[in-house]
Amino acid sequence: MPPTRLGATTPLVPPLFQSSVYTVPDLDVLDRIYNAEETGYIYARDSHPNASRLADALTQLHAGKWSQVCGSGMAAISACLLPFLRSGDRIVASNRLYGRTNQLFRQEFHRFGVTTTVVDCNDVDQVRMALESPARALFVETMSNPLCRVVDLPALAEHCRKRNVHLIVDNTFATPVLCQPLELGATMVMESLTKMMGGHGDVTLGSVTGNDPDQLLAVAQVSSMWGFAANPFDCWLAERGLSTLAIRMQAASANAAALADWLAAQPGVSRVIYPGRADHLDHELAKRLFGDSFGNMLCFELENRDAVNRFMRQAPNIAFSPSLGSTHTTCSHPATTSHRYESPAEKRRQTITDGLIRLSVGIEDIDWIKAEMAKGI
Repeated sequence: MPPTRLGATTPLVPPLFQSSVYTVPDLDVLDRIYNAEETGYIYARDSHPNASRLADALTQLHAGKWSQVCGSGMAAISACLLPFLRSGDRIVASNRLYGRTNQLFRQEFHRFGVTTTVVDCNDVDQVRMALESPARALFVETMSNPLCRVVDLPALAEHCRKRNVHLIVDNTFATPVLCQPLELGATMVMESLTKMMGGHGDVTLGSVTGNDPDQLLAVAQVSSMWGFAANPFDCWLAERGLSTLAIRMQAASANAAALADWLAAQPGVSRVIYPGRADHLDHELAKRLFGDSFGNMLCFELENRDAVNRFMRQAPNIAFSPSLGSTHTTCSHPATTSHRYESPAEKRRQTITDGLIRLSVGIEDIDWIKAEMAKGI
């Protein structure tokens, strides 16, 4: 979207359009706007200038053809899938997903007659076999939450193409700075803009980006009817965040790499999980997909829940946060937050223990981060 001109001048910072409705001079103009024959806005639940500006920026970042901004990451996942799901359909999904995404697929969609087959998407042969039966979509995370398992997107995309299955990728941990799933064969990519994309812990948004224009019409219609609209102020804040995304991601990833190695040498830490380390199960694949930068997310394990509580009390400047991606380093506890409602057996399968801490590494000075972390370990 071009800059907004005010007479002979242009504001350096894009304006915030807080209006919920827009007026038209007559019904002929109204018809042309609804028929996409003329540019304009009617009702903010359908679209508004700040959402359009943000969508244009996201489309460029993902090298796509269109984007739709939604009110949250979960709204974006729903907007990806609802347009083409019918009762009796089947989804194939990774067995390593954010807890609420699991609930959406296994509980909410199930109520509408949509079944979900859960497979190990790090095993491409297992995915291939799962796709031999009819399926509408394969849903994966580029890097899984919380254990940062990396999937082979080009290989998965090839199997999806052969079976005419939509490959939908949650790219939240990677962001388009590390990975552009559309370039690797994905049908659509979604982001929780609440996280690293917004970057300052002050927005709740999600987005969907794709290449097929027909999909945009369907996603936009679902977004309007189901009430997935994005707030103008949050869109304005998120567009601001995008301007520093690359430099923040670079700094936070460098900090995470250094911190992962430092944590591995601490006597109280039994396990460190970071794709940039050679001992990570998917390190070689991560190098192939991401190059030499592996993101700002890592996990480390202490002895038990008591040790986690002790860490939180003694290192209060590493703030507890059930979200991630702020400029500040924060910690979370997957067993009681992101995967709280998973069964004990499922937590054991994913090795999400009571001592596991997920760390979202920020852009502070690395020596300061180490010093604050050391207070609790």
